[in-house]
Amino acid sequence: MYFLPPFPHLSSLTFDDCAGNEDVTFGVSDPGFHVDGDLNLVPLRDLPHSEPVLFIRGLSARADDLAQVDIIGTRGRSAETLGDIVGQKLPYRSKRSLLVPNISISENERGPFPKFIGQLISTGEPREQIFRMTGPGADQDPKGLFTIDMNSGAVSVSRSVDREATDSYQLEVSTTDYSGNLIEGPQVFRINVIDQNDNRPIFKEPQYTGEVLEGSPTGTTVMTMTAFDADDPNTDNAVLRYNIVKQSPDKPSPNMFYIDAERGDIVTVIAPTLLDRETLPTTTYELEIMAKDMAGSEVGLTGTTTATITITDKNDHAPEFTHPLFEAHVYEGSTGVVVNLTVDDRDDPATAAWRAMYSIISGDPTQSFEIQTNPDNNEGMLSVVKPLNYEASEFLSLLIKVENEDPLVPDVGYGPSSTATVHVRVEDINEGPVFFPDPLIVTRMENIPVGSFVASLNATDPDILEKQSIRYAVLQDPAGWLSVNPVRGTVNTSASLDRESPYVYDNKYTAVFIATDNGTPPATGTGTLIIHLEDYNDNAPYVLPSVARVCEDTYDVTVAVVGGWDKDLPPNAAPFKIELGTQPDLDKTWNVTRVNSTHSQIRLLRSLKKDNYQLPLLITDSGVPPLSNNTEVKVQVCICNKNRISLPCLLLLILTSFLPFSHLLSVLSNSLPSASSATVFLYHLSCASLFSRISPIILCLWATSLLFFF
Repeated sequence: MYFLPPFPHLSSLTFDDCAGNEDVTFGVSDPGFHVDGDLNLVPLRDLPHSEPVLFIRGLSARADDLAQVDIIGTRGRSAETLGDIVGQKLPYRSKRSLLVPNISISENERGPFPKFIGQLISTGEPREQIFRMTGPGADQDPKGLFTIDMNSGAVSVSRSVDREATDSYQLEVSTTDYSGNLIEGPQVFRINVIDQNDNRPIFKEPQYTGEVLEGSPTGTTVMTMTAFDADDPNTDNAVLRYNIVKQSPDKPSPNMFYIDAERGDIVTVIAPTLLDRETLPTTTYELEIMAKDMAGSEVGLTGTTTATITITDKNDHAPEFTHPLFEAHVYEGSTGVVVNLTVDDRDDPATAAWRAMYSIISGDPTQSFEIQTNPDNNEGMLSVVKPLNYEASEFLSLLIKVENEDPLVPDVGYGPSSTATVHVRVEDINEGPVFFPDPLIVTRMENIPVGSFVASLNATDPDILEKQSIRYAVLQDPAGWLSVNPVRGTVNTSASLDRESPYVYDNKYTAVFIATDNGTPPATGTGTLIIHLEDYNDNAPYVLPSVARVCEDTYDVTVAVVGGWDKDLPPNAAPFKIELGTQPDLDKTWNVTRVNSTHSQIRLLRSLKKDNYQLPLLITDSGVPPLSNNTEVKVQVCICNKNRISLPCLLLLILTSFLPFSHLLSVLSNSLPSASSATVFLYHLSCASLFSRISPIILCLWATSLLFFF
């Protein structure tokens, strides 16, 4: 028994059971095909929707055989035909085997359900096996979608399927005996879901926006539209074509833009000269875009969206002044905005092609003006930044130029209207007098007689075109030493000048004067006078310290080191001469010797009893003429502990034993902040023995603290 194609390219079958083929029945694995009475394999539906492999079983009382047939559809047709392959030797033949073709079903099929979709064939004896099917769609979710007749192997679908949810199902089929013992399989087969055009194209964005520069060449790409179709991308169901349905507004042409049907690119069609932002009725155009599947055929499904295209500006219009001449009035001495310069610019506001920049070409040699752009209205605000002087110039003429932040396009230039003239008239005001020099610095000796000349003030009125008089007055005179002639401006002393006054700082005394003109209204000006005061020997010197202490019954010891002090400056101060007073017999008890130019030491020549003694001294400075001062030093003679010598005094004795007292004072003077500090330190140190009842260690610490203190 065999199948043979009687001649090439035919779909008829030849079956021979060697007994005349009586009562032969044929079964086909795909219900879309059957074998008619003339042994022709007849398709009951379109070949593109059929499985690529069919199995045909011929069964009679004398023969039972199986053949495999490859079906070639209209899409991707092979060089072989059905007639070429019928009766070819099967790659696999078995007395007992499962013939499991892949099954294809269409999505969204209507009932009634269940609906037969395919036949699985076993080569075993009928009634000896049971068909079983497992996998997603059978005994797994979605359960019960597919069923199989346990006796015949017929596969049915129980409800419609959606390819976009699941495009194929992979199942396993096997046969068992009635006891459950496996006979054949398991063998895998697939149920493929054939796509229907049941999804409309959907654009990725609900609304698209794009921009194109005015004057762009024809064919300039503005944007690209993209839509998505959920149907099978390998079929026309998902092949999209784009189209512009409507343009709004439709002026100057309803077809200003074109969309590439396949790529979705929107390009310009209008001529560059017509794509002029300043002449178009609007700068924004709205396009209704439609995408249609089925490659744009009439039966295709559609989806729409909106594309908004903005015509952007380029700097093809120069700014122009609204007037060739502007006028401004400004008071001399004032600053601020004097005039607003207005311009027209047809380019897009708030862009660099519209924003104006102003510059002064000529007429401002002193750079007294500047121009800033008002960001709200693009006006130029001309301001005075350096006060103008009416007496120097009553009238100024400025030449102003305006440009854009962005450069103009090559074929456009700035014309005469991009410049304007500004006439500025300066208004006169009554200006206050001006002192020169200010400050006025003079040098005078202190203590000059009252009424002495100090300085002559010089104030002038800037209003040179006016005949005005000036009067002077004292505005600030902290010590009340000065007076001024109101007409001539001469300054004289009204009290004695004292360099040592607290109102004098760094030998300088400062006063302020005011000058007032007789204008309407009167104007004032102020000037400063600084008097550098030279020193006069008008302060007698004095000595420090004024108290000294010594133990009774001591003699030939230094009681104190005193220093001279003077409020005057050299050479009216040091060197000082310090000597004993003129009282009789002082030189028998006391002796004063010079240590340096400012200090002298007082020595006790014989012992004294406990008491307070007033030692008269005479100190004289080096001024011309010199000044002297009779002063006294109080010497306290104390009772001291004779069994103990204080440690500070011992230290002082040791130091004075090896060093002359003048050298010791010099060392201390270099170590301490001032000579007075050294004097006071030695004074305290020499008197420490008065407290000798205190522990010597404490006295040592006290002496050390004095060193740190000074």
